[in-house]
Amino acid sequence: MKPLEVRVPHRLPPAEVRRRIDDAIVRAKAQYSDAVGPIDTSWESDERLRVRLAAMGMQFDGLVEILVEELLVTLQLPGMAGLFAGRIQSGIEERLGGLLGSQEV
Repeated sequence: MKPLEVRVPHRLPPAEVRRRIDDAIVRAKAQYSDAVGPIDTSWESDERLRVRLAAMGMQFDGLVEILVEELLVTLQLPGMAGLFAGRIQSGIEERLGGLLGSQEV
């Protein structure tokens, strides 16, 4: 397993970040579950979300932490997924950047 860390800046209150993440999870489950299988998520605290999903026959485990000025995503990349770390990182940055930057308070 190769760890991947992605930091996405934001200017939102933590409760708004969590609300947007929850909404995005609902959309992702509806849109991608058929292609990647179950997307399991659970909030360990108000600021820590555990994520687990399968894609391309590999299991991905991650943690999303809501920090004061950024969102920290730590993802364990299994096997060959490490070869695509750059592409995975830029995809996460793009998706979460859009999610968190679309409506600042």
